[in-house]
Amino acid sequence: MAWMQRVIRFGAGLVLAGLTLLAGCDNSPHGPGSAASNTLYTAFTERSPRHLDPVASYWNQDTPYTYGIYEPPYTYHYLKRPFTLIPKVATEVAPPVYLDKNGRRLAADAPGEQVAESVYEVRIRPGIRYQPHPAFAQDAQGRYLYHQLSAAQVGERTSPWQFEVTGTRELVAEDFVYGLKRHATTRVTTPIFGIFAEYIVGLKEYGALVKQEDAKLRAGLDPAALDKPFLDFRRWPLAGVSAPEKHLLRLRIRGKYPQWKYWMAMPFAAPMPWEADAFYAQPGMARNGLSLDRWPVGTGPFMMAEFEQDRRHVLVRNPNYRGDPYPCEGMPGDRERGLLDDCGKPTPFVDRIVFQMEREQVPLKAKFRQGFLDVPEIERTDRGADYLIDMEDSPEARAEYTERGYQLPRAGDLSIWFMGFNMLDPVVGRGDTPEQQARNRRLRQAISIALDWADYSNIFPNKGGVEAMGPLPAGIFGSRQGALDGVNPVTHRVVDGKIVRRPIEDARKLMVEAGYPDGRDARTGRPLVINYDFYRTLTPEFKAEIDWMSRQFGQLGIQLEVRATDNNQFQDKVRKGRHQLFFSGWLADYPDAENFLFLLYGPNGKTRSEGENTANYDNPAFDRLFQQLKDLDDGPPKQALIDRMVALLQDDAPWIWGYIPDATGAFQPWVRNAVVPVLIKDHLRFYRVDTALRTRLQRAWNRPVGWPLMLAGVALLALVWFGWRSWRARERATAR
Repeated sequence: MAWMQRVIRFGAGLVLAGLTLLAGCDNSPHGPGSAASNTLYTAFTERSPRHLDPVASYWNQDTPYTYGIYEPPYTYHYLKRPFTLIPKVATEVAPPVYLDKNGRRLAADAPGEQVAESVYEVRIRPGIRYQPHPAFAQDAQGRYLYHQLSAAQVGERTSPWQFEVTGTRELVAEDFVYGLKRHATTRVTTPIFGIFAEYIVGLKEYGALVKQEDAKLRAGLDPAALDKPFLDFRRWPLAGVSAPEKHLLRLRIRGKYPQWKYWMAMPFAAPMPWEADAFYAQPGMARNGLSLDRWPVGTGPFMMAEFEQDRRHVLVRNPNYRGDPYPCEGMPGDRERGLLDDCGKPTPFVDRIVFQMEREQVPLKAKFRQGFLDVPEIERTDRGADYLIDMEDSPEARAEYTERGYQLPRAGDLSIWFMGFNMLDPVVGRGDTPEQQARNRRLRQAISIALDWADYSNIFPNKGGVEAMGPLPAGIFGSRQGALDGVNPVTHRVVDGKIVRRPIEDARKLMVEAGYPDGRDARTGRPLVINYDFYRTLTPEFKAEIDWMSRQFGQLGIQLEVRATDNNQFQDKVRKGRHQLFFSGWLADYPDAENFLFLLYGPNGKTRSEGENTANYDNPAFDRLFQQLKDLDDGPPKQALIDRMVALLQDDAPWIWGYIPDATGAFQPWVRNAVVPVLIKDHLRFYRVDTALRTRLQRAWNRPVGWPLMLAGVALLALVWFGWRSWRARERATAR
């Protein structure tokens, strides 16, 4: 009997211990105590950023890091709309001084044809300091500690934080000069060099000089070697960029280019300390992944602390950041929404931002609903759509999301999603002869009709939007999106005052004119196969989209061959011109039509010149109009010019005009100052986390379930009891 009592006590103790353990259980994937830490948790669903070097980075997934670490001269006011440029590290937004061909000063409203040069004098705020970094470390004599390293001395270090000593210094105007010169580098892809070379005086010639000098430096070296000699841009002056004073940046821009001020709010115009460039150019660095592409160096509120490829990235507070204050002005209703509660307080508000890879949407959504992600994806402007649709479709979801207090703000987005044709491709591209050009254009037009984006939006409401009639979303000057006079005549008609898509029969007639009746080549009888280069891994959640796309092409008898790659492989394929049909999107860098129309400007062709014209569209008539666009301020002449450009694009159909989404965000109730990041990309410094509320709600949303353990304990005791009964019965039977 004594042993049975011991077993019963053991079973009861086991149940009690289990319940005690459950009471203190923390099932957070971030580890115990994470809810109480001053950390913002978010996710990324594609691969790690390809480039964090500011002259190379031009992908939306890069922006949380580049805008959090680098600081260009200007930024946009966080809350004011329309979007308003304000100084960031500059003392003011500098107006241009216009000069004629003889160097004489012109009036501020001088017409573009009179302006030979625009001069910008940008004063930099003194006292701003760079983040700690070993590139700045010096000994007592002022010699750099880590600028003469061998590969052996670099050793196995894979992070700058593995060097024992760090340093810093003040930001000066020469750092902006150095940063702009680096657009001429031959060492990394520089997508904006072509645009900047058109405007910055002398940059085109500077690029040719740097190419020659780099060839001299690398003469006799293995072209495939990772280690390359330091390309020191201090050696060669650039006429259009100079620093006449320690804190004065002077820029000379060809002609009149009102949009230049917007480029000054992007990391392309960020400063670069020469010390960082020299540090990463040393032997052994590239082999270990030590470069600006992974480990940026800036003056911003954050710095990169961890970089685990395709797994995890961590930004931490820059201890040298000056703490720029949160804004005190906003739009009507902002005060009531609590968006001005932190007026004047120093930023950033969080100490760390953790980005964790989540390849699948289901676990991403589950972690947000459990409270383990504060924001699903920090840079996306469509993440709230999932939850808004849930609330529309399910009363239970509406009740749950409302009770939990999820913040799901909406805003007008400055973006477009589209499918594009590679215009270098012989089948869907421009064509070599006038006859082939006409045939290919008819093919592109037919496909444009067949892809019904309204149907796409109905089937995939979390990804769709308003059908696009051209490249310009509403909210951009010059856009006629949503107006009857803005209808794309190739794909739509106006019937009784309503916009309707052309019937599929119109597309089939165009297929005959293109030489592909019923989707077969009229000359050979072979079926038409078009390759769809899809830049995401084909997870199950994308299968429905691919099936829908295949059915649209199937209406014309076209066979769609899906070639799925990750984003990095897709970018490599595009640079080599080996793509045919692709899906892409564009989020405005600045609020001007040029920022969308330049995506189809011939000299910006991705394959030929590493620009952002992924379709490789090249139309001399369009390019001439684009050149005129840069001189014009907003007004009737600019509107008329944009109308002509859009009409050319609608007829040529280098893109299948897709859809323009609403911008939606998803934030937990404990995230303060939550604004959808439309155009504003340096928003991380403004987010604040109420850690006490997060801790309480995470605990409430993830209460441990104790009944299975209790049931197991009872079952154990029952098993012991029946075992004892059986043993006792056998003992009595033996005794008889």
